[in-house]
Amino acid sequence: MAEDSIDEGMIVAPINVMGSQKGFFARLTKGLTKTSKALTEQVTAVLTKSKLDQDMLDRLEETLIEADLGADVAGRVTETFGKGWFGREISEDEGKEALAELIAKEIVHREGTFEPLKGPKPYVVLFVGVNGAGKTTTLGKIASSLKAQGAKVLIGAGDTFRAAAIEQLTIWAERAGVPIISKPHGSDAAALAYEAVEKAKAEGLDVVLIDTAGRLQTKAGLMDELKKIVRVLKKIDARMPNEILLVLDATVGRNALSQVEAFDRTSGVTGLVITKLDGTARGGILVPVAKASAAPIKLIGVGEGIDDLQAFNAKAFARSLVGLE
Repeated sequence: MAEDSIDEGMIVAPINVMGSQKGFFARLTKGLTKTSKALTEQVTAVLTKSKLDQDMLDRLEETLIEADLGADVAGRVTETFGKGWFGREISEDEGKEALAELIAKEIVHREGTFEPLKGPKPYVVLFVGVNGAGKTTTLGKIASSLKAQGAKVLIGAGDTFRAAAIEQLTIWAERAGVPIISKPHGSDAAALAYEAVEKAKAEGLDVVLIDTAGRLQTKAGLMDELKKIVRVLKKIDARMPNEILLVLDATVGRNALSQVEAFDRTSGVTGLVITKLDGTARGGILVPVAKASAAPIKLIGVGEGIDDLQAFNAKAFARSLVGLE
């Protein structure tokens, strides 16, 4: 599903962004099929019944790099893998189990939690990222989930740069049964964010979800506008925004690394959302992104459905990455 588009036949069913994993492991494995298929075919070719030697380790390292895990991680994983198995026969299943464990160890400390209903009220979440990453879709899914849990939610259509973004977010708000504040195209996004929070305070709402204009990290003017939104919210309460989620598209590969650096420097990102992991054969990019960011990965998306956005679990991700259930 393209960014900010909604399948008219989609059933908006609730998800639980509080961390429920029921049935998600199966969807995660299915969503990562493109990556796991490409990776496991190579791993299977490398890990034969013959004894593990240096040539096999070199081929394994190349395979991990091709999956976008990054040279540093691939090198460490291969080195540790070799120490445990060098000169020994290893089956395909044994190899996958060992690799999954080593990859999980690289990123387990980057797990984060997204719990907007446990914070102060209103809990203000700002969504940032470039166009096409999936900000509006992610916001809509979260709004649906929170409403299903009984939360009182308000959406702020802060992407005043594109009229289409306001229209699509309005559709999400209507389907979720959540009120939305929007302004005409070209309006001051910071003023809209301020109004949304003041309205939430006055009405005793639980969560405010604020979309922002998709911007390239190289566009200084738009990045300055983002800084302004943050400054304005902090005038209301120094703790605001309570969460700044950077939404990253896994299909852009290593370009996501530069986005992490730029947005973290500009807005103080508190959590990452990695979307479209089902749309790439190089889903391993999540690993170097996790290690490059000062913020943890809080949510991942592995499909178009509402329930395909869930809390990040390093062990489940690593196992799915190498084709294990």
